[in-house]
Amino acid sequence: MLTEGRRYALVSPCRDEAVYMRRTLDSVARQSVPPALWVVVDDGSTDATPDILAEYGRRLPYLRVVRQPDRGRRKVGPGVIEAFEAGCRGLDLSAFDYLCKLDLDLELPERYFETLMLLMEAEPRLGSVSGKPCVRSGDGTLTLEPGSDEISAGMTKFYRVECFRQIGGFVRAVMWDGIDCHRCRMLGWAARSCDGPDLRFVHLRAMGSSERGLWTGRWRHGAGQWFMGTGPLYMTASALYRCTKPPLLWGGLAMWLGYVASALQRRPRYADLEFRAFLRRFQRDALWLGKRRALARLERQSGVAGR
Repeated sequence: MLTEGRRYALVSPCRDEAVYMRRTLDSVARQSVPPALWVVVDDGSTDATPDILAEYGRRLPYLRVVRQPDRGRRKVGPGVIEAFEAGCRGLDLSAFDYLCKLDLDLELPERYFETLMLLMEAEPRLGSVSGKPCVRSGDGTLTLEPGSDEISAGMTKFYRVECFRQIGGFVRAVMWDGIDCHRCRMLGWAARSCDGPDLRFVHLRAMGSSERGLWTGRWRHGAGQWFMGTGPLYMTASALYRCTKPPLLWGGLAMWLGYVASALQRRPRYADLEFRAFLRRFQRDALWLGKRRALARLERQSGVAGR
């Protein structure tokens, strides 16, 4: 029986995840605090995904499967959010304390969700949180993937239901997983990813490689930064920093080129002008003060710190 205040629902969009999904399914089954409900949205898989889900559905009483028609290919960004929304459709969110968008290419520590809820309980204005994604080398060593402390990781976005409702859910666009956390802060919530032995999870597929490889993934990230409203100076600094991380040089270059190509093509940007002004102010402060100090200053100004 779940402790009062710890009822959480998982929603997992997936497509053709037969290679990885058993490890995610098994790691959720081993959680110290199990989910109240887990909705897996099969977004038109053509591999063994439906058979594996049927198998685990007979074993896990909280697992519910929603089957979507085949759209012809994996569609990151808006396609993922469309599938996530299909999983949320019909859910009474008031029956849960927390909601998590969970990918099916992960391996989670046994106390993962318990630890996230402990963090939420200790900080009432923490609206969204995640652990840290890692890759496992041949000798079993875990290495952190690149990521920002002020963003909850897109593959395990764990939300307080109240906060998720206030931000209006996720945007159907690439960079949805950055926009949401900045909207949290804009509305007086905190958002972050945290490290620790019970919070490091294994990402079984390299970040950004789920559609046509890493170069396309990094390019898409840069295009997403343009859409979100990131300024050119901040984007250049971010790309230069990413050049120092694997894949060295060309990962950051692909990001920068994706941003510049979108700017030259005058591609659409996120329509919320208030949000874009808020984002630019934070990014300007991050360039001058450093991201950690800029974030602390923002949280003091919004009253999040100390609540």
